[in-house]
Amino acid sequence: MPDRKTLFKPYHHPAGGWGAVKATAKALLEQSVVSKGSRALLAMNQPGGFKCPSCAFPDPTRHKKVEFCENGVKALAVEATKKRVTRTFFAEYPVSELATKSDYWLEEQGRLTEPMRYDPKTDHYVPCSWQEAFDLIGNHLRRLESPDQAEFYTSGRTSNEAAFLYSVFVRAFGTNNFPDCSNMCHEPTSRGLPAAIGIGKGTVVMDDFDHAEAIFIVGQNTGTNSPRMMGLLAHARKRNVPIVVVNPMPERALIRFAEPQDPVMMATGGSTAIATEFVHIRIGGDLAFFKGMMKALFERDEAGENVLDHDFIEKHTEGFAALREEVMQQDWEAIERISGIEKAQILRTASIYARSNASIICFGMGITQHQQGARMIQQLAAFLMLRGNFGKRGAGIAPIRGHSNVQGDRTVGIDEKPTQAYLDRLRDVFGFEPPRTHGHHAVDSVEAMLAGTARVFIGMGGNFIHAIPDTPRGYEAMQRLDLTVGIATKLNRGHIVHGRNALILPVISRSEIDRQATGEQFVTIEDAMSNVTASRGVLEPASPDLLSEVAIVCGMAQVTLPDSTIPWSLFQTDYGLIRDRIADVYPGIYADFNARIRNKQGFHLDIPPRRREWKTPSGKAQFLVFPGLEVDDHVENNDMLRLSTIRSHDQFNTTIYSMNDRYRGVYNTRMVVFMNEEDMQERGLEQEMVVSLETLSTDGITRRVQNLVAIAYPLPRGAIAGYYPELNPLLPLNHYDEISGTPAAKSIPVRVHSSARAP
Repeated sequence: MPDRKTLFKPYHHPAGGWGAVKATAKALLEQSVVSKGSRALLAMNQPGGFKCPSCAFPDPTRHKKVEFCENGVKALAVEATKKRVTRTFFAEYPVSELATKSDYWLEEQGRLTEPMRYDPKTDHYVPCSWQEAFDLIGNHLRRLESPDQAEFYTSGRTSNEAAFLYSVFVRAFGTNNFPDCSNMCHEPTSRGLPAAIGIGKGTVVMDDFDHAEAIFIVGQNTGTNSPRMMGLLAHARKRNVPIVVVNPMPERALIRFAEPQDPVMMATGGSTAIATEFVHIRIGGDLAFFKGMMKALFERDEAGENVLDHDFIEKHTEGFAALREEVMQQDWEAIERISGIEKAQILRTASIYARSNASIICFGMGITQHQQGARMIQQLAAFLMLRGNFGKRGAGIAPIRGHSNVQGDRTVGIDEKPTQAYLDRLRDVFGFEPPRTHGHHAVDSVEAMLAGTARVFIGMGGNFIHAIPDTPRGYEAMQRLDLTVGIATKLNRGHIVHGRNALILPVISRSEIDRQATGEQFVTIEDAMSNVTASRGVLEPASPDLLSEVAIVCGMAQVTLPDSTIPWSLFQTDYGLIRDRIADVYPGIYADFNARIRNKQGFHLDIPPRRREWKTPSGKAQFLVFPGLEVDDHVENNDMLRLSTIRSHDQFNTTIYSMNDRYRGVYNTRMVVFMNEEDMQERGLEQEMVVSLETLSTDGITRRVQNLVAIAYPLPRGAIAGYYPELNPLLPLNHYDEISGTPAAKSIPVRVHSSARAP
């Protein structure tokens, strides 16, 4: 346990500012890449350079000489680090000893340098050649009784080119088992929005933020998860645009923000107040809050006020009457109780919306990671439809996605539920009959491992074992497998918790030069607003023994499918050929791919709702009814608290940059639980007392995390929060959104047990 004096110290400064500058310099210094990293930063998110390996937020329409944030620098620094994990390292540490190390320690060892194979006799990873690695993969895959006994995971860092080839390889092998990082975050967007507006993507582009008259930020910690978005919000506030923030935790960046690239602000110590209205919602109270605002609009409409866009509703939508009837049945007392928000504030925020002629709703995993996350997103779409906020400048819905190409991977084929039309095109372009039955998403894949029906797991990036719920069961699942393959830049837990046979395959990073037989190659990514841009690395690879993602996919395919007529070797040497095939399979959105990507700014994929075209069965947008006010199952327990797992400011997904969380004032530890002060007093808890959390499970499995330090924090009554992935053991595998399968990590029913005071 750390010294109590260094554990918690509230942070009162604006987000960004000099704190971000200092953190940036520190990240480069710690990885010994000040000069190298600084040069690379000038090429990050720039035309002709490479795309940030962290968040999926788009590049600005206004060109700036530097376009990176604090967390982007950290992501680059750990990729460009001088630290190396060599065969000497693996000879020194048996896997059993590595298993005792923290995730932070594992990643801090540096870049992987050559293929490694697990030797069960010595409990060490030992070097192997690339051909030996590919042969081992091919032998295991070909020996399976069914292709469906293999799981093929994809991380959002995977490029469009690599993801497309991966999807072709796996379907040529014979399965649609594509657990993907999107299954853990924005899958409710992909599965929920199409029924409402005909597409599972956002409808907003960067220019819309310059013309919005109101912006709602719902369930999203912008300053940590998408820091480059903060500049847009700051500019909006300078135009006096109201920004409504809906969140159980008051986040520092959405209170005050100092833009590090604003010389006047930095020189004068100035900052911008971001949130004009902070809605301190209960965990799971978003549906009640938005239905409250809809009810307020309907009541005003009945009173003769012109607050609804009846012309848009009549011409472009269906289901309005049913939605209105259901919302009007909701009682104001229940709305207040379940949302945790007083009627007066609900009416006030509804008025902000009613006065705006162009409104944007941005949302994150605070919305998606609930048991009814997909249906909640449909209600956000309905709320926007009431005032015609689709298909006009400055308006629309904006899912703020995490990993930098998680949306692009989905677009080019990483989908366990592919459409029949897509499969027909794949057949026609590549000359094989793809599997037609749906495959596994992330939760399905773990269940298959536990059941013994999955035998091989191949992870294209990421840290699957610590991203999934139910960590102890996840460990058990992975260790039952015959073969696990981790394709990665750095060591992580997924290499330590492995099958009977295991491979670590080191890959070049996005910031590194990709040289193939026909010359230097570039890849493409799709950001969260459907912009497709090129990414070309500028640094020398960390080791001469690294391969690109594309080369690894082609190597696996050639050995696994020796009779394939697909020209894998040609694709490896010339990525332009891959883009030609993407254009063939997706002629509508990717036509003339190679020609269009020559534009240094890239191009925007077609989003029909932007022109008020709806790819729904009826050709109209749908007001979908979601009865009631709850997005999570009710739990009968007076002691119950709702736990939301969160990321620290020094973290990206499962990658931990340090043990600190500057904006929340936590230092030298991640084993904390944030609690409402009254909830603590009610349970006899004091500041920095050691507690444990236990899940109120329904399946008879005991789930508990111990040695957590309780910290009083401004959360609503009944809400607590703690860090992911440390608290993933509390999240049951069967606690997920019923439409998408996304784990409900933002609303885990738990109870708190007191233990002792921290020393």
